[in-house]
Parts: sequence; C-alpha cells; structure tokens
Amino acid sequence: MLIVEVFVLLVLANGIPVLAHKLLGGRFAWPLDGGISFIDGRPLFGASKTWRGLVFAVLAATIGAPLMGIPWRIGALLGFTSMCGDLFSSFIKRRLSLPPSTRATGLDQIPETLLPLLACQPMLGLTATDIVVVMVLFLVGDIVFSPLLYKLRIRKRPY
Repeated sequence: MLIVEVFVLLVLANGIPVLAHKLLGGRFAWPLDGGISFIDGRPLFGASKTWRGLVFAVLAATIGAPLMGIPWRIGALLGFTSMCGDLFSSFIKRRLSLPPSTRATGLDQIPETLLPLLACQPMLGLTATDIVVVMVLFLVGDIVFSPLLYKLRIRKRPY
C-alpha cells in the first residue's frame, strides 16, 4: 500500500503545477530562474518552471501526505525534491537545445521520481524494488495518461 501512496503523492506534486497553470494562466507565474541564462546563453530552466508551480507542488504533497497516513514533513520533502528533479530535467533539456515542454521520455520522469524516492527512502523504509516499481508506474502512467489530459484540455500537448 505504501507504494501506491507514494505514487499518488508524486502524481499530486507533479500534477498540481499543470492544474495551477490551467486555472490561473500566467498569474503568479514568476520564473524560478528569474529569466537568467546559463553560460551557454540558453535559459537556466525556462519560463515554464515557476515559483507558483514549486509552491503548489510542495503544498499539495504536504497536505496530501497526512491524508494517506504519511507525516506532512515527508510529503513536503517529497514535493520539494520532486520539483528539484523536474528542474534538473529542464536544465538538461535546455543544454540539449530542447524547447520547453518537449517530451524527453525517461528524462522527464526519472529525476522527478528517483530523487524524492531516494530522499524519503530512509524515513519510509522503501526497498530498491519499491523504488523501481514506483518509477515504472510513474513513467508508464505519464505515457498513458498524457494524451487523455490533452483531450481534457488540461495539458497543452498530447505528451
């Protein structure tokens, strides 16, 4: 059951920024990188990585965790480290000259699941198998449900 709960928290943390964008548009969407460029002249993360998304992700996981019997602090850590993994992915995608919101299967899912799972592993007692199962569930779930979210006009792109 713990695997399902952690998976749900990861989905919550990663889905809330998308919903916030859908509901709020550009309001409160200040870029995390402040619009600065890295030494290669490309954006550090890009305009789609915002303070609003980070705050909402952490709050959603913090509030959601106790509803599943997980301490709120673990939820906060999971939400924060998931967004750090997402920022890492964006940083790498900018270095590869990939535009924002470009699909990079694996790079889009692994850091934002692996980092929080490793950060929370000692507190939750997750095994290596648990971590792999949650990562696979997240990867497959993203591939399967992204087209549906696009059809529901929640996502801008079908992936």
